[in-house]
Amino acid sequence: MIKNTFLILALILFSACANNNNNNKENIVFILVDDLGWTDLGYSGSTFHETPNIDAFSKESIQFTNAYASASVCSPSRAALMTGKHPARLNITDWIPGYIPDNEKLKGPNILNELPLSETTLPEVFKAHGYKTFFAGKWHLGNTGFFPEDQGFDINIGGHHKGSPPGGYYSPYKNPKLLNGPKGEYLTDRLTNESINFLDTIDNTPFFLYLSYYTVHTPIQPNTQYINKFNKKLADTKEDMSSTFKDERRGKTALKQNNPAYASMLYALDKNIGKLITKLKKKGLYNNTTLVFTSDNGGLSTVLKNKKQKAPTAVVPLRGGKGWLYEGGIRIPLLIKPSNYSGESKIIDTPVISHDFYPTLLSLADIKTGAASNLIDGIDLSPILITNNNSIDRKELFWHYPHYHASGWAPGAAIRQNNWKLIEFYDSSTLELYNLSEDISETHDLSLKYPKKVKALQNRLHELQKSMNANTVSNNIDYKMGELKSQ
Repeated sequence: MIKNTFLILALILFSACANNNNNNKENIVFILVDDLGWTDLGYSGSTFHETPNIDAFSKESIQFTNAYASASVCSPSRAALMTGKHPARLNITDWIPGYIPDNEKLKGPNILNELPLSETTLPEVFKAHGYKTFFAGKWHLGNTGFFPEDQGFDINIGGHHKGSPPGGYYSPYKNPKLLNGPKGEYLTDRLTNESINFLDTIDNTPFFLYLSYYTVHTPIQPNTQYINKFNKKLADTKEDMSSTFKDERRGKTALKQNNPAYASMLYALDKNIGKLITKLKKKGLYNNTTLVFTSDNGGLSTVLKNKKQKAPTAVVPLRGGKGWLYEGGIRIPLLIKPSNYSGESKIIDTPVISHDFYPTLLSLADIKTGAASNLIDGIDLSPILITNNNSIDRKELFWHYPHYHASGWAPGAAIRQNNWKLIEFYDSSTLELYNLSEDISETHDLSLKYPKKVKALQNRLHELQKSMNANTVSNNIDYKMGELKSQ
């Protein structure tokens, strides 16, 4: 299948007219962790989890405390990251193919089950400008014909249509895009090693390395090398680590981080991050590389009330978790080390979002797409990264999630404007208003106190949705109250 032939030719021709001195082009390493929560890391407040290498990296990078995923679930955020477009504009508003309950009040809209080949992706632009492009890990943006190698990556290791590792975290992987390793090989180790092997092929050619870990997505399987460490830590702790939960509409949210299996997975991830950074430094690539570390959505801290499953992490003080448009479902960790960075830790509280990566990374690499540029919704963050300017020209952020989710979320949308945040719940026809500067936990609904602010934000939310031709819910004519099989 020919992918946007004329656009790709235009990119290549534009690249040929650009500066061809590849030695001066900076490299990009983008690390995406699946379901990593805002407070899952040591530097962001965790005391039970241990992430010394990531904590060390945070001290030589720029920390964003108000970083958001483009969606509260994976596929929409990943599509936004690849294109710079809002999930609503792409019509990829749920994880692919989505959660379809048996009997609910509303019907969620149909979505695209793949990232269209007509979209111009980050790796396509980098490739057209002389970069080697490498992908390892989770893709979840389409099946055969829509894999990473069809979207601009020279190499694809492990990326296919599944959202979780089909064989779990140990070989054999049952992954059509990943050869099995020795029995018992650990998936996170393997993806890192493959990335390191790619770095060994680098000479003077710039590269875009996208390492998209499957961890810490379910299944929550303990790392056999480190599980005893955290079992002992849980047993030895003097803090009350008993399981505590809070009801959240149809869901229940964990309030404490006390899962040794999850902690062991994070610790293994951290070991691998350290290993990759060490390799970059030994190869002399670290200084001239922009390195991004982030998550695709909030941590899995909320599940349906009737499920026996317990959420593996907590993101307190945030409310809710993955799947929800409360802060716990969309606020994510983000560390960025620009190339040739001074090494001084810097904290930025400006709100940013996943679709900002597209224009930002191209800008940092000094890539101008010229006539081949297409409409994007992200904003270039490079002024924040390379100057003392901590603000960008954006009035609001919004999220569009008109679907049910297995965490207990029901269809809705949200908008943040300055410190005000409005959430609209479609199934109950209710609105909630919060002031995040005073109430990051979203516990005090101010909608009755500020009705004019509610109306103004709701109108603006609807304007934004309309401008992107956002999909929407419909009434379920077959809905029968009291027969909710999904609960």
